[in-house]
Amino acid sequence: MGSRLLPRPAPTTKNLSNPINLPKIRKWLATICLSSLNFTTTFASSVFSSASAPASYYFHVSEEAMVLGTSLFLCGFIEGSFIFGPLSELYGRKTPLFCGFITFAIFQIPVAVAQKESEHPDCHAGGALADMWSAQERGFAVPIFAGSLFGGPIFGPILGSFITQSSLGWRWTQWITLIMAATFGAIAFVAVPETYAAILLTKRAKHLRHRTHDWALHSLQEEKEVTLEDIGTRYLLRPTKMLFLEPILFLVTIYMAFVFGVIYLCFEAFPISFGEDRNWSPGVASLPFLSVLIGALLGCSLIGVTTRTRIAPDPSQGRMQEARLPLMAIGGIIAGAPVGFGLMLITLQGMNYIIDCYTLYANSALAANTSVRYALAAGFPLFASGMYHNLRVQWATSVVAFISLALVPVPVLFWRYGDKIRGMSRYVMT
Repeated sequence: MGSRLLPRPAPTTKNLSNPINLPKIRKWLATICLSSLNFTTTFASSVFSSASAPASYYFHVSEEAMVLGTSLFLCGFIEGSFIFGPLSELYGRKTPLFCGFITFAIFQIPVAVAQKESEHPDCHAGGALADMWSAQERGFAVPIFAGSLFGGPIFGPILGSFITQSSLGWRWTQWITLIMAATFGAIAFVAVPETYAAILLTKRAKHLRHRTHDWALHSLQEEKEVTLEDIGTRYLLRPTKMLFLEPILFLVTIYMAFVFGVIYLCFEAFPISFGEDRNWSPGVASLPFLSVLIGALLGCSLIGVTTRTRIAPDPSQGRMQEARLPLMAIGGIIAGAPVGFGLMLITLQGMNYIIDCYTLYANSALAANTSVRYALAAGFPLFASGMYHNLRVQWATSVVAFISLALVPVPVLFWRYGDKIRGMSRYVMT
């Protein structure tokens, strides 16, 4: 008897084999759980920044050396994104995600050692969201996920400052992270399903073979003979190839990476501005980070509202995003809110655009994007302190503003010529 290929399920509302047809409550539960994992890892990336001073005193090293620990932690995201992200297109979303997250949790234990490499859920969850949500629905799901991307690093220094000043001491910045990782990780492991269609089809084929004893039944994924060379060239190198061969991915990534680096630059700039210049205590000096978070939440709300407008029954009656920009006036009340507002809009729409363009290869595209974002996030804290001390707050912040202004044409370019550029891509699915 010859082999028989199991066809891919049709995307009907009754077929739960297709993750996009899962009940909404399952989708939202999985999205929230993935966001909690994302929050935990980004929280860990910044919480130790508030412990730099006491840790440097304890180990008899300079504060710059302790800041390097945060940068090395972020460099671990780069390595993890390139390894685990593309492999999720071979082994599914769930297994690589939790292998990396467990590694991250374990390495919170040796708190006396510089931060160890970890793997970031960002590059997996983006693929899972693309699997579960349609392009229109992602406009609601991605803001929640991206909110955790910004909420984690913003809450990190705030909570870390108060932990460091308390009787718990600076080491508890890592123990708190471990507790969060264990709690959210256990819940997510149960609640987050496998969403990669090829892996789901393979599992279904195995189940049918054992139930019907039709051993010729198989999936397309099982026909692939994957060697170590294939893993290296086809999967691990794909993010790098896509980054440098895809203009959309390259320019959007550069833009997103810069604004993401600005967040980590603020972790060094705010203590100088509010702590050194205004003589606030470390805990109180960290509270202005909340204004950035308020702006980020406003950005999430804006994306959600405009998404609802965009999917109205008559799109010609929908309002453009520019009609919602008056909300930005609220940010004028709080100094940091417009920063968070702008950063969230760029990150959310950039992530949505990448997922929409590279649906099948979303994980590889997001792996490349994540690696560059965290490369800049790792580098910015290293020069931020020197820049703000030498140029002072006003001029140092102006330099950041000038670079931001130079990047404004990037989305305008794709707004006008995006169709033509996508048409020349090898990885954009039409």
